[in-house]
Amino acid sequence: MANFNKVILAGNLTRDPELRYTPKGTAVAKLGMAINRSWRTETGEMKEEVTFVDVDAFGKTAETIGKYLKKGRPILIEGRLKLDTWEDKQTNQKRSKLGVIAETFQFIDSRPDNDGSRGSSGPSRAAAPPPEPSPESEPPPVEDDVPF
Repeated sequence: MANFNKVILAGNLTRDPELRYTPKGTAVAKLGMAINRSWRTETGEMKEEVTFVDVDAFGKTAETIGKYLKKGRPILIEGRLKLDTWEDKQTNQKRSKLGVIAETFQFIDSRPDNDGSRGSSGPSRAAAPPPEPSPESEPPPVEDDVPF
């Protein structure tokens, strides 16, 4: 039987990413996302629901998220589902929680941060940072924001 575990989520961060390091030096970022869904009922009434998702990122992905993203910023995450299970110490009942392990991500916006720099000036995809330009190559053209 074939197995496939892949999620793609686009939403806003519900809190600043919490960046920590394991004893061996691996970066771990914990972040929360809110994903909104809007629809119109049969009577024409607009409805909205919000799904809150906990996401864990590791390594360079975690470091980049911790450096460039803050609460409220939009982000697109690609990753996999992970089911955590544990026993509640107070009730001795088994508990479980479904979360996401981020494998790659993309910045969705490029609004300036408080210091005036662009928040997405880092790599747009943490799993594949852009190559360093060679000294002989010309600098890339500057892209203007063009409204469509």
